[in-house]
Amino acid sequence: MDNLLIEATQTTPKVILDSGNNLFEISGESRPENTAKFYNPIISWFNNYRSVLYFANKHFGVPAKVSVDFKLDYFNSTSAKFILDIFFELEKIHKEGYEAEIHWYYDKRDTDMKAAGKEFSEFVPDLPMKYFSF
Repeated sequence: MDNLLIEATQTTPKVILDSGNNLFEISGESRPENTAKFYNPIISWFNNYRSVLYFANKHFGVPAKVSVDFKLDYFNSTSAKFILDIFFELEKIHKEGYEAEIHWYYDKRDTDMKAAGKEFSEFVPDLPMKYFSF
C-alpha cells in the first residue's frame, strides 16, 4: 500500500501514514481552506488500510497494531468533524480485531486541547486512547 505523506503548511497539518514502518502521525495546525479536500484522502487511506490489514492477517498471519499520534497545536471546528471521521475509521479497525489506539499529545498548558481529546474519545468509547503532555 502506498504511503500518504503530506507536508505541513501554515493552515494544514503534517501527515505521515507509513504502513511499512508502522508510523502514523498527524501534527501541526489544522484550519484548511477546503477541509474536505484535505481530509478525505486521509480518511480513504485508513479505509483502504483496513483491507490491507485483513489480507496480511488472513494470508500471512501478520498481527496489526495501529497507533496514530495526533500532535495538533490547533484545529478549527470544521477540522474536528474530519478528525472524528478518522477516529471512526480507527474504531472500525479495532472492532475487526486489530490493535488500534490513539495517542493524543497536548501542551500541558493547553487544557482545551486535552479536553478536546477527551470529547473525541466519548464518540468512540471502545477505541483505546492514551494522553501525553509535553
